[in-house]
Amino acid sequence: MEEELTVDQLAAKVGMTVRNVRAYAGRGLIAPPRLVGRTGYYGRDHVARLTLVRELLDKGYTLAAVERMMGELPDGELALGVFETLVNPWTPAEPEELDEFQLAERAGVPHDPAVIEQIVELGIAERLEDGRLRIRNPDLLRTGLEVIKLGVPMQAIFEMLPKLFAQADAVAKTYVELFRSTVWRDFTNAGMPAEGWPEIQRTLEGIIPLAGQALVAAFREAMAREIEEVAYEELGLNPKELPSAG
Repeated sequence: MEEELTVDQLAAKVGMTVRNVRAYAGRGLIAPPRLVGRTGYYGRDHVARLTLVRELLDKGYTLAAVERMMGELPDGELALGVFETLVNPWTPAEPEELDEFQLAERAGVPHDPAVIEQIVELGIAERLEDGRLRIRNPDLLRTGLEVIKLGVPMQAIFEMLPKLFAQADAVAKTYVELFRSTVWRDFTNAGMPAEGWPEIQRTLEGIIPLAGQALVAAFREAMAREIEEVAYEELGLNPKELPSAG
């Protein structure tokens, strides 16, 4: 039989307070429990839906927005599965916290408050109340530091990053709109049938890694063309005489 939980056990399992669980239940975000006398028992679907509510709120959605989304989603486990398929492959590594001097040491450069301010302005780091820095995407920072160690001036990287972010946004919008205007549009036009959600999840699970592979392949080809053109312009080398980039 399905494991059943009391409201206290449910709250502990999903990382909420009992008060919040009762509040979300009152808003219709979870179905009523199975009552035995005066005790309510909750199952897998309640756990899944509350987990999804918590994750959406943690990502900055308002409670009103969460209510609207939850009202259009299928049962909790299917909804949570689709959400995790969408989010998890693109979720950056866990944020890191360090002080300004540790960051300068990691970059191999002297500590400079002006540089720290630029990093904060670019959104790479945010200041905490204790003065330390919270690095939102450690992978991005790590990559930038490696480029600095190769000899590229830090200021040049700062000037390049806004362009990189804008181009990444454009590529992401292209892929998301492709899915939205085809598979998702057909699904919503059909009334978002409950039996169709597993197929939506399977499509997402396949399309996300393929999108990444296609982007890397296209980037490699574009880089090869750019390197050949620059080599010709700067060194006078005929691109046809260069070793094959493949």
